[in-house]
Amino acid sequence: MFTGIGLIVVGFLERMPKHDEITTAGAPRRNETRGASPPLEIPAARPAKSSKKLSVIVLCALLAVGALWAVRDYRARAAAKKGPATRSEPPAVPVVAGAVVQKDVPIYLDGLGTVQAFNTVTVRVRVDGQLQKVVFVEGQEVRLGELLAQIDPAPYRTQVEQAEGKKGQDEAQLANARVELKRDAELLAASIVSQQVYDTQKAMVDQFDAAVKADQAAIDSAKVQLQYTTVVSPIDGRTGIRLVDQGNIVHANDATGLVVITQLRPISVVFTLPEQTLNEIQKQMATGALPVLAVDRDNSTVLSEGKLAVIDNQIDTTTGTIKLKATFPNGDLRLWPGQFVNARLWLTTRKDGTVVPASVIQRGPEGAYAFVIKDDSTVQIRPVKVSQIEQGQALIDDGLQPGERVVVDGQYKLQVGSRVKLGQSAKAEESEAGR
Repeated sequence: MFTGIGLIVVGFLERMPKHDEITTAGAPRRNETRGASPPLEIPAARPAKSSKKLSVIVLCALLAVGALWAVRDYRARAAAKKGPATRSEPPAVPVVAGAVVQKDVPIYLDGLGTVQAFNTVTVRVRVDGQLQKVVFVEGQEVRLGELLAQIDPAPYRTQVEQAEGKKGQDEAQLANARVELKRDAELLAASIVSQQVYDTQKAMVDQFDAAVKADQAAIDSAKVQLQYTTVVSPIDGRTGIRLVDQGNIVHANDATGLVVITQLRPISVVFTLPEQTLNEIQKQMATGALPVLAVDRDNSTVLSEGKLAVIDNQIDTTTGTIKLKATFPNGDLRLWPGQFVNARLWLTTRKDGTVVPASVIQRGPEGAYAFVIKDDSTVQIRPVKVSQIEQGQALIDDGLQPGERVVVDGQYKLQVGSRVKLGQSAKAEESEAGR
């Protein structure tokens, strides 16, 4: 290439006119004889400065074109030596695989619930007086009828004695009236007294008899008031924080009361479910009581197991939910009034359900999907429909078939068509499954 450019430059220079071949006007030639007729006058040639500049420009242009051509030629030969570019296949991605299996799966309906005491009672006094003593201890377990507090009974004991005295007085008058009535009856038979006198005495006996009965009622009322001075527990349960201290004057119309007692064994959980589940719940309740699990807020720790007790008699139209109530024995007191729990109502058991580990399920813009390992060790993305996820197992309604292999761990490096290799844990699981 460079040799051709040099030959072109040399030829160009040889064609250029020599300096000594240029003659000026009026200079005689050597062979011209004197006396001859003068030759024609030739104008003197101008110096060749412009021609030299043009030559230099052309030479530079040729050198630049040659250099560019040389660079392109060098690159082309280098590419030819390397041969056609080949794209290397990416390495296989290590993953943990699992198998799609079939087994019986319980179907649960989940709802947010609140623990409520089976019974809650605010203990209030029923008579006025001074609170002489408080017997219970805050947080104490009490039984039905157990003494809680004592109000000063002296005023009410006096009322009982007063009523009893009044009754004795009226009983004496009644006895005398009856003797008089008997005498008047004999005299009336002998026509000594008139019928009017007899009737008056008879009315007097009836009056004193009614007075005695009224006195007895007063005595009973006074005894009831006296009994109210002893405050006892109305239910079995646990006492709360004391609301009134010993020595205070209490009244029957006080709003606060003495203490609040809650029954914790058994205990209730009230929770809600969508109204669409009502028909299925009623259908399953017809076959027997439905179990309910009370699960902690971590959605994994089971606190207690009970039975569905009642379905509310109306649907909440503002939320479209139905309220349900379950009863739990709560022997270990793991449920406490006011506690929030996740209530899981066991509805039925699906036979031979399609199950995969929960980590197989991935979430994307178009919903849930899973990476399925094909026979050539490449993966494909398969959309799936998940019914529920329970205890690390996902129940699949559609998208996977029993026996297929799926990626359990390592999905973040995968894409459609990626080649995978199984990790040691996956190989161990497959060998155990083969056994």
